[in-house]
Amino acid sequence: MAQQGSNEERRHRLRLAVYKFASCDGCQLSLLNLEDDLLALGEALDIAYFPEASSRMEDGPFDLVLVEGSISTPEDTSRILAVREQARLLITIGACATAGGIQALRNWTDVEDYKRVVYPSPAYIQSLSTSTPISEHVRVDYELWGCPIDKGQLLRLITDLLAGVKPKLPTHSVCIDCKRAGHVCVMVAKGLPCLGPVTRTGCGSLCPSMGRDCYGCFGPAEGTPGGPGAPPNTASLAQRFHGSLNLIPVDLVRRFRGINGSVGPFRNESHAWDNRREST
Repeated sequence: MAQQGSNEERRHRLRLAVYKFASCDGCQLSLLNLEDDLLALGEALDIAYFPEASSRMEDGPFDLVLVEGSISTPEDTSRILAVREQARLLITIGACATAGGIQALRNWTDVEDYKRVVYPSPAYIQSLSTSTPISEHVRVDYELWGCPIDKGQLLRLITDLLAGVKPKLPTHSVCIDCKRAGHVCVMVAKGLPCLGPVTRTGCGSLCPSMGRDCYGCFGPAEGTPGGPGAPPNTASLAQRFHGSLNLIPVDLVRRFRGINGSVGPFRNESHAWDNRREST
């Protein structure tokens, strides 16, 4: 990625770094997909470390650090501490970094079983028994949810920080987006087990707009029903899935134990139905 301006001009810009841990790179690609806006950011920021996009990799400290991916290996646990030391502001991007990601499915099983099935020489694989979000290891200043993140939210976050404004991204549910856009409710009209009522906005209600049920890729919504910051009412929605849509407990466990299944409200709900499944 080419940098605009002279070295003298770059010294007066905020320095940005992008780090990857256990992930698929999709959220870093969302940054590159900013296209023309990325060129403008390149004039406002000094993109000092971004291996996905540039061979120029400078040392810290950095003003803004974007971190993609979860902590999944012993090396990750020490590397994230070093990254935090170099960051004035650390921002996690995507479900892997904010919730442990789909690889957190290992948290409910024995990772050694996976290694034996997948790898011909599992003894060479150094992996933790769990996949955990960045916030469980270091202080995180801001979080961008999603799988992948929404590039508009990323642009808003960065421009707010450049302007000296405290970022405040929406946390309401996908359901509200559907109502505003006039989408027919797929749970009412089609009987689909949609997670939209408990999933935070960010995707533009993409799946319901195509007649499909939301599967929670932006994590739990906030602020419903108990006021600002309150967790979503997953218990009520799960009971609706079970009582009205006839989902059996094992299907409910799978529904909540997905991309963001390791984060608070979704994890707790899957545990509750897992216990019910085992008791029947």
